[in-house]
Amino acid sequence: MQDAERWRELGQQLRVDSIRAAAVTSSGHPTSSMSAADLMAVLLDAHLRYDFGKADDPHNDHLIFSKGHASPLLYSMYKAAGAVTEEELLTFRKFGSRLQGHPTPEIPWVDVATGSLGQGLPYGVGIALAGKKLDRLPYRVWVLCGDSEMAEGSMWEAFEHAAFFELDNLTAIIDVNRLGQRGETMHGWDLDSYANRAKAYGWHAIEIDGHDVEAVDRAYTEAQATSGQPTVIVAKTIKGKGVAEVADKPGWHGKALDNPEQAIEELGGIRNIVVDVHAPDRSAEPYVFATSGELELPTWDEGEEVATRLAYGEALEALGAARGDVVAVDGEVSNSTYADKFAKAFPERYFEMYIAEQQLVATAVGLQVRNWVPFASTFAAFFSRAYDFIRMAAISQANIRLCGSHAGVSIGEDGPSQMALEDLAMMRAVHGSTVLYPSDANQTAKLVAAMADREGIVFMRSTRAATPVIYGADEEFPIGGARVVREGDDLTIVGAGITLHESLKAAEHLAGEGIEARVIDLYSVKPADGDTLRAAAEATDGRVLTVEDHWPEGGIGDAVLEALSLGGDLPARVVRLAVREMPGSGKPAELLAAAGIDAEHIAEAARSLVGAPVGAR
Repeated sequence: MQDAERWRELGQQLRVDSIRAAAVTSSGHPTSSMSAADLMAVLLDAHLRYDFGKADDPHNDHLIFSKGHASPLLYSMYKAAGAVTEEELLTFRKFGSRLQGHPTPEIPWVDVATGSLGQGLPYGVGIALAGKKLDRLPYRVWVLCGDSEMAEGSMWEAFEHAAFFELDNLTAIIDVNRLGQRGETMHGWDLDSYANRAKAYGWHAIEIDGHDVEAVDRAYTEAQATSGQPTVIVAKTIKGKGVAEVADKPGWHGKALDNPEQAIEELGGIRNIVVDVHAPDRSAEPYVFATSGELELPTWDEGEEVATRLAYGEALEALGAARGDVVAVDGEVSNSTYADKFAKAFPERYFEMYIAEQQLVATAVGLQVRNWVPFASTFAAFFSRAYDFIRMAAISQANIRLCGSHAGVSIGEDGPSQMALEDLAMMRAVHGSTVLYPSDANQTAKLVAAMADREGIVFMRSTRAATPVIYGADEEFPIGGARVVREGDDLTIVGAGITLHESLKAAEHLAGEGIEARVIDLYSVKPADGDTLRAAAEATDGRVLTVEDHWPEGGIGDAVLEALSLGGDLPARVVRLAVREMPGSGKPAELLAAAGIDAEHIAEAARSLVGAPVGAR
């Protein structure tokens, strides 16, 4: 069988198997799979370099379905490669099957979860950066994109960053099948509209008929020969190609075919072509960065005034000196987050993402695909722009570390647009996440070191203002713990970060009045130390006061209530102080007072709580 004939037959097989998979539960996206079948047939048989028996081989190419709804096509490729059986293919979308509606890393050959459109190409940028700048290996990153998702701004963040970093190991394939979910896409079959924009960003662009397998082969060959810039292949295709009932017909997005047996017959029947996928290039080994091999965290003397954001930067630099797998990315605020310390010390392991927070998080996810340990930082408020990427990172089972600085009203004059007041809630809601909020510099350094080996999404909230160092440099702060900073039996005050220091001031005032407050530093907001919190509530007759520089929803107060509720029928009266009115600009002290979370207001709430009867409210 000649190559072109084989590719055409393989394309038909991929169409047939996509239809068969979707027919199992009468759900899925077979028509979106059918449009890209020829594109993927040529890639799988002639250009992809992958060892399906060794999914973790660092030399493997990476294939990302940014149009994750075309998962029947991806799974049909796995069948053709001998990686899944026909029996497993026909479990598509069934309960308990790893062949879910959209790809996830439950499947070993899937690097990242996709399905929320506009994310696959940004992830591809991160993986390609790892290949070109860190691993320094010749593997390629192939990303199948849908034309509908080209309306997402995150795709153009990816286009700009890929060109800036000259990622010639990255190829984007846009499946221009003209039809979206509810009708024609913005640009239809106007291939120039995609190619010209890509060229303007600095990409090499190739326009082809996506069903001409020889043209597809030439385009892939040209992409691999292109140096100094990424390549985009803009392919005109037909949605539902090969089946008259659905080909180029609206209304078939996300629907199984009504007559699958007839469609399969129209496509020439079931085939069983097996592809011997080319082995990866194993001529080199992943690059290893030299390190000191010994972690020497920075330390500060008790009583010093140090911002935890500064401690983050210095601890990250120390971590980078000890570990060559640690890398950092930032969103053009590194002189405020202090990630610039890492950037200056280890420029080869630092990547500036500029004002593109979606690409910032996507890059971190892409880097960890290749087992690098990424720390991504920006103002905490701006992570909200990338929240869908963070949510999807959890589905990807990604291990990334995020640090958000400039949180709460305590940042001062910049005003509410820069004040993260929902970040703790946002990050606590992510599946399997860890949320840390250190209160002094020594604690911050220890937690930065712990973040490096923590699985899942780890978020640290850092404080802009300098605050007193209250812990010794040798103290330990395990994730999931809390620290009783001051003993007392009349009530418990729980804070973290800036409000811990305000709570300690309030406790001093209260002690002069004969009220002894137990003050707890909830530096690990998730997981929270329920044992310490319940013991404190019991010891203080159920009187608990929480204080946070955050909206009342989803932050420290809710974390404490959740932890207490898991302990049974312990009676507790919990009063929550939080930011409840929209702040403006002002001095930090003025804003803390206006929000009712400074030492004076904490003391006032404590007096009221001590004089009140115990009982749930």
